[in-house]
Amino acid sequence: MGKKTKLALAIAAASAAAWAGSKAISKPQKREIKDVLQFDRPIVLAHRGGSHLAPEHTMIAFEKALDLGVDGFEVDIRLTKDEEIVVLHDDTIERTSDGVGFVKDFTLDELKEFNFGYQFEDLDGQFPYREKKAEIVTLRELFEKFPNTYINIDIKDGPDTYEGSLMPSKLWRLIEEYNAENRIVVTSFYSEQVDRFNLYAQNRVALGAGEADVRKAFTAFTSQFGHLYHPRVDVFQIPTKSGVISLDSSKFITFLSKLNIPVHYWTINDTEAMRRLIENGAQGIVTDRPDLAVPFLQQLQSEKEES
Repeated sequence: MGKKTKLALAIAAASAAAWAGSKAISKPQKREIKDVLQFDRPIVLAHRGGSHLAPEHTMIAFEKALDLGVDGFEVDIRLTKDEEIVVLHDDTIERTSDGVGFVKDFTLDELKEFNFGYQFEDLDGQFPYREKKAEIVTLRELFEKFPNTYINIDIKDGPDTYEGSLMPSKLWRLIEEYNAENRIVVTSFYSEQVDRFNLYAQNRVALGAGEADVRKAFTAFTSQFGHLYHPRVDVFQIPTKSGVISLDSSKFITFLSKLNIPVHYWTINDTEAMRRLIENGAQGIVTDRPDLAVPFLQQLQSEKEES
């Protein structure tokens, strides 16, 4: 046996020993399931209130989505110049309103002057809210209007911005003020923002996975050391793909489910895609088309119960 062969065998043996040793000392740590995530069926979350059916992030959209039977809302938040939390995706207002500029440069009163339904185009290619004003919504207003609704909150202001530095503490105080801990999920593209928020919340609010959390989980899943993965969040709300990497396999969903982490996919507006994801084990669909998703998931649930 040559020296190279002996060295390769030695490395393989050492790797196997390390793997076996890690299995012996590290056991998977399941997350305690938060109340807001305890569903016995797949759920529907209206993306920005259902942005293909009504002006996104407006009361018009949220009311319509709830009437259609959604289980909750998926919303984005940003901070205004006078440090009010508003429900909005972009850092500027021109895509959705008749105004121009950065959210952070306007006070709430100034933002209330704009029509956030102005740019909305319905499924027939019409602009029905050009003459009918739709105001921007604060997170406080959303809490008050829908006191029992599941709301998934995505922090958009980055951790390195002034607004982002304030957001985690301000968000926690608002959730605490409305005793909303058991009906909220807080997430962000920035895992750092989720961590910062949890410094205040101390796991009293369900946490969604940021980009770093997803990367860490998928790396663990594809390695031989998945047993070393100890999740710090309660739910994954993710796209079906990240670049060339598919995130929607039944095996990946099962890997997370075994740790009590449900997986919700966005933004799914096609019923065949919904069927495939639910059959793979997804526990939630985030959609712009709650008018399609709600009855379709109800149909799938009936088929499952009858089979």
